[in-house]
Amino acid sequence: MLKNPRFLFAIVLCLFSVAACGYRFMGSGNFPSGIKYVFIAILENRTNETGLENIVTEDLIYEFTRNRRATSREKADAVLSGVLNTMNTETISHRGRHTSLERRVTVSVDLKLTGTDGLEIWSVKGVSANEAYDVTTDKLETEQKRRVAISALSKRLSEKIYNRLTDDF
Repeated sequence: MLKNPRFLFAIVLCLFSVAACGYRFMGSGNFPSGIKYVFIAILENRTNETGLENIVTEDLIYEFTRNRRATSREKADAVLSGVLNTMNTETISHRGRHTSLERRVTVSVDLKLTGTDGLEIWSVKGVSANEAYDVTTDKLETEQKRRVAISALSKRLSEKIYNRLTDDF
C-alpha cells in the first residue's frame, strides 16, 4: 500500500493543501494587544449553584496553564475576570408525563480582559456550554451525574473561552 506511488502522491498532496490553506488549531493564536501572560481572577458567582465559581475558575486556570499562558498577578500583562450569570437545568427527555429521563445543565458567563493599566482590552458576554445527564430513580445518583455534567461543561467552557481569546486579533 505504501509502495503505491499514487497513494503516496495523494498523501503528500493532502498534507501540502492543509499546510497551504492557513489551517491552524483552535486557540493557537495570540492574545490581543500583545498580551503574553494572564492572571485569572476568581469568577463572581451569581447563580444558585454553590462552588460553581471555584470549578470554572480552576478549569480556566488549568486551560491557560496547559498552554503556558497563566501566571501570578504580579507577572501578568492582563487580568481575566468575569461573572457566572446563569446556570439552568432543563428536562430534555421524559418517561411518562411527570418523570424525567435526561436533563441538560447550561452555564453562561460574561468575561473581560483588563490590562495592568486598568483599561479593558477584550470582553465577551454570554459564553455558554451545556452537558446532558441521565436521571435515575436514586436522587443521590442523579445528583452525582449532575455534578459530573457540570465538571464536563466547565472544562469545555474553559476551552471555548481560551480559543475565543486567542482567535488572532
